[in-house]
Amino acid sequence: MNQDAASPQDAPASETGPGGTRAMRALMIGTPIALLLGLGLWFYSRNRVSTDDAQVDGHLVPVSARVYGSVERVAVEDNQAVKAGDLLVAIDPRDIQAKVDQAKAALLQAEAQVEGAKADLERARVAYQQARSSDLEGAKANAEAKKAGFDKAQSDFQRMKPLAAREEISALQFDSFRTQAEVADSDYKAARERLASLQHEAESRKVAVVAGEARLASAQAQVAQAQAALEAFRLQLGYTQVIAPVEGVVTRKYVETGQTIQPGQGLLTLIPLHQTWVTANFKETQLANVRPGQEAEIKVDMNDVVLKGRVDSIAGSTGSRMSLLPPENAVGNFVKVVQRIPVKIRIDDAEAAKVTLRPGMNVDVTVITK
Repeated sequence: MNQDAASPQDAPASETGPGGTRAMRALMIGTPIALLLGLGLWFYSRNRVSTDDAQVDGHLVPVSARVYGSVERVAVEDNQAVKAGDLLVAIDPRDIQAKVDQAKAALLQAEAQVEGAKADLERARVAYQQARSSDLEGAKANAEAKKAGFDKAQSDFQRMKPLAAREEISALQFDSFRTQAEVADSDYKAARERLASLQHEAESRKVAVVAGEARLASAQAQVAQAQAALEAFRLQLGYTQVIAPVEGVVTRKYVETGQTIQPGQGLLTLIPLHQTWVTANFKETQLANVRPGQEAEIKVDMNDVVLKGRVDSIAGSTGSRMSLLPPENAVGNFVKVVQRIPVKIRIDDAEAAKVTLRPGMNVDVTVITK
């Protein structure tokens, strides 16, 4: 036999020997690499919780009419970007302008009534001061003088009575003293009546002053009422210019030129794209270590951009509990289901400038819980 030919027993040994060695070497090298990769993946993910049940949320600012009228002009279109203070809708102002003019006329009339009431009050005060000062004081002095003369005449008359009884004075002299007493009494009564009349007049003029003050207060109240009415109509006139309350994008425009609108009727909706956030619905089993302030990563489905943010807050209830028809577990067909709880994620300002996020967009959220 040819000795150079390989024996059947040697052929498998020569073929499998080197292959087995290579497999052994690959296993020896790959196992530590796989362990390192697995260990690294475990270290990377052990402090992270993720969910793809997340979306962008934002404020929806409804803009409605505040006055009745006909639409004169619509200054915006759907999906148009506007700034705060920009004109959105112009309502025909002529009806309200007429009411403003009427309110101005009523205010002028009320102010004229105030000036008239002031003049009447001033005249009443002057008359009252005059009645209290010279006339009344003079009447008081005259009454006191007449009283003194009356007292003296009465005293003299009383002293003359015994003398006349003893005929120490003549009847003519006694009659003279009696006449003086009667005249003094008459003068004193007239002075008292004059004083009482002047006092009554002073009280009447005081009442006139009080009445004048009341008329002035009423006229001033009418002025205030007219001013309030004018300001109300001016405010309504300003409402004929519907202004954007915030910066945003026009969405769902319902209003058209020529349309008659009512107060409270919706015109359009503004969405401020610079005030968005992310609502991530995490499973309840994922939230054991989630806290407000923790870092978060937001991956946007639209362009795979990853944004940085932070956990703002965690909802006080599960999403199903706040739904229109919350589950009723007491009906007897209860099936335990892992619930999801909304978590609000705030995007860092610098990160938000990288991409425009619109409410309703899908994103993936990862919270770093370390």
